[in-house]
Amino acid sequence: MHTNRLSEFLRARRALVRPEDHEMPAGARRTPGLRREEIAVLAGVSTDYYVRLEQGRERNPSPQVLRALAGALLLKDEEAAYLRALVDPPQPWRSEPVREYAGPQLVALLDMWADTPALVYGRYLDLLAVNSLGEALFSWLGSDSGLITAMFLNPAARDFYRDWAVIAQGCVAALRAANPASDDRRLQELVGELSVRSPDFARMWARHEVRAKTASTKRFHHRLVGDLTLGFETFSVNSAPGQHLVVYRAEPGTAAEQSLALLGSFTLTDLHDTPTEGHTPHELP
Repeated sequence: MHTNRLSEFLRARRALVRPEDHEMPAGARRTPGLRREEIAVLAGVSTDYYVRLEQGRERNPSPQVLRALAGALLLKDEEAAYLRALVDPPQPWRSEPVREYAGPQLVALLDMWADTPALVYGRYLDLLAVNSLGEALFSWLGSDSGLITAMFLNPAARDFYRDWAVIAQGCVAALRAANPASDDRRLQELVGELSVRSPDFARMWARHEVRAKTASTKRFHHRLVGDLTLGFETFSVNSAPGQHLVVYRAEPGTAAEQSLALLGSFTLTDLHDTPTEGHTPHELP
């Protein structure tokens, strides 16, 4: 199974490398990216060996070969680590899904930030905990705690995220980064469902991009307060590997800061069209 993922990754990433990235003439090409023999030369391996890697017939490339391939494919550090994990998984693969939940201390920390939207998501981009202002900001989710499914299957996402395509691709890359060489049933079902129901997801997943969420800005359109631009920072939760804490902030003195203050003045009853049973704002199942 891991060999199949390795071959898929190599083919997808080869297609993203342009000849000019390696100062090579583009010439006439029937398919995007570099040819197999070009990657082989850049990595210092034989074309036959590289072909066997892409076809899944070679199972155990050495660390030296993996480093050379990472250079030829212009992989960043995080992507190169993912490539290594495809050959040498960091953990045994699981056939049964593991329930994720936010710890009580983490939930209490979120509740202390009354003026800052904050949330915790898990390995499959499930929303595990959110504070009051975070729930107000993401009120379009309603009772849905699956961020990745809502991103592609809930039409409201394309209204909420001003740069939906960029954010969606980032979510797909983060989902792959959080699950290197992981063949557990939950991931298979999640990717399978989204691939069938969303052509956009299927296209983005096929790119094999690997990128964890870090820090940046996002542009939102909230149905109550309009447009606002917020910066955010993502932190790994060391007490719960695979979980991440995201904290949003508005620049002082900006319209976004005023919009957040206004949003905080609304009650949850005002934010939701109808009450939702079984949905707890601060800690989610």
